[in-house]
Amino acid sequence: MKIKISIFLFVLFIFNALFYPIISNAETNPPNIYSPAAILMDYNTGKILYEKNINEKKYPASLTKVMTAIIVLENCNLTDIATVSYDAIMSIPPGYVTANIQVGEELTVEQLLYILIVGSSNDAAIVLAEHVSGSVQEFCNLMNQKAKEIGCTSTNFVNPNGEHDENHYSTAYDLAIITRYAMKNDFFRTLCSTTSYTLPITNKYDKKDRIFTNTNSLLHINNDYYYKYATGVKTGFTTPAANCLIASSNKDNLELISVVLGAVQTDDGLSQRYLDTISLFNYGYENYTLREVAKKGSIVQTINVKNASLDTKKLDLAVANDIYALTKAENKNSSLLPEVKINDDVKAPLKEGDIVGTVKYTVEGVEYTENLLASHDVKSSNIFIVVFLLLFLIFLYWLLFKSKRKNKKNRRIR
Repeated sequence: MKIKISIFLFVLFIFNALFYPIISNAETNPPNIYSPAAILMDYNTGKILYEKNINEKKYPASLTKVMTAIIVLENCNLTDIATVSYDAIMSIPPGYVTANIQVGEELTVEQLLYILIVGSSNDAAIVLAEHVSGSVQEFCNLMNQKAKEIGCTSTNFVNPNGEHDENHYSTAYDLAIITRYAMKNDFFRTLCSTTSYTLPITNKYDKKDRIFTNTNSLLHINNDYYYKYATGVKTGFTTPAANCLIASSNKDNLELISVVLGAVQTDDGLSQRYLDTISLFNYGYENYTLREVAKKGSIVQTINVKNASLDTKKLDLAVANDIYALTKAENKNSSLLPEVKINDDVKAPLKEGDIVGTVKYTVEGVEYTENLLASHDVKSSNIFIVVFLLLFLIFLYWLLFKSKRKNKKNRRIR
């Protein structure tokens, strides 16, 4: 089988070498995807770059564990200790992956998360669910609440590990949304990119032979499906769900998320879930790029500040942070016009770095907004002080003049 895979990939490499220079300057056609459902999404914007039956309900198998990790990370400390219950061990049906953890064993949440994501341990999922909520049912309530909160519309979880159940389902789109949310957590990123993990000695197990290898072949350099830009995320399989894969990649800071569901093998015995994922990523990187729209500190506009001194009233508005936008490769040099909005209360005095407005760029239907900052201190004008003093002096002079006239009049009367 490995020989067939190597021959296939070699032919694919030769094809790319011969034909890629010819088509690299034009948008390539969307890839032909084996899997019944698939999606390619830009991580930063959530923009969908490819879709196939993305709202069709499918069984997610162990892809479920991404949501399990989210709930645990948001409700626990990594150093918390969880105790393995009898039910957590005995509730796992035969044929499902377990981590050989022991009843009464004390493990940290961090350790359990590693064997959940890296080792795809089904018993670890139950231990974590019981630790967070006291029961699997209550934990699943949290999972479903979170799914709705982050925008999922066709997802329902009845367990934390993906064991098959007719009422346990999701979609390619919802799973991409869930993964995009999970990837905002740095520790989750560490979990899903880890290729191997070893459980240490514990109170119930005195050997270090529980070694877990990540089943995501995209991450393993010596694997035929290795993809050098891959950064995660999770594989899944049950007989009803077939082969599933959520994957992420990062090339030149363009981060992509892909989901393929219901994959099997090609007639040549190749893995459709990996072939599809690689095709999706290649399509994304061939057709899209991150464009630098504005650099941090660049000047967007110059304004005159009300009540400002003459030497500081002209104020440059500087972009607070770099702005990068997803764009089709063919449009990376197209002109863009900023939409500037100045705050209503902008007047002297101002300090350098004060927020004075926003700038918005719209690129291919997606809006990118950033704050605008004052580029220097703006001092209040002294003219108002001068006018006040002049008026005060005039008033004093008038009082003095009035007093003299009164005194002169009094002298005449006598």
